[in-house]
Amino acid sequence: MDKLMARLEACYQLAEERFERPFERPRVDLDLRGQKAGVAYLGRNLLRFNAQMYRDHSEDFLLQTVPHEVAHLIAHAVYGPRIRPHGREWQAIMTQVYQLPATRCHDYPVQRRRGTRYLYRCGCPAHVPFTPQRHALVNRGRRYLCRLCGDRLHFTGRQAVQ
Repeated sequence: MDKLMARLEACYQLAEERFERPFERPRVDLDLRGQKAGVAYLGRNLLRFNAQMYRDHSEDFLLQTVPHEVAHLIAHAVYGPRIRPHGREWQAIMTQVYQLPATRCHDYPVQRRRGTRYLYRCGCPAHVPFTPQRHALVNRGRRYLCRLCGDRLHFTGRQAVQ
């Protein structure tokens, strides 16, 4: 985490030099999971990073991901809340302040998480897999209709792991 914080500080110093003003440093958490490498919470001045991706790709992560997320907070502070997340203001910070390409997404390999699917049926021959979230909504009373035949979908009592 020391290297990550040092990189974050270097990014802030470059931005302060460029915009000739101080910026409040954000809270930083390494608790992000899933497919995202980092997320900037603009109103909360918070950066969350994916610890696994940081461990697996630390050099590129420090080079590209940390400035990417810092640029979101800087753009918000300088240009206000009405700008697009990866719009020209953010792009200018990436290219002119940090001298980096303004790429929107990382290209780190991401292992797809295996998930449970709840199998539903209607009048069609194939099962319709529901996510746990959608299955929970059915348990709370929501009803779903098949897009093909229009019949109501009913839980089969079976699950599948994908």
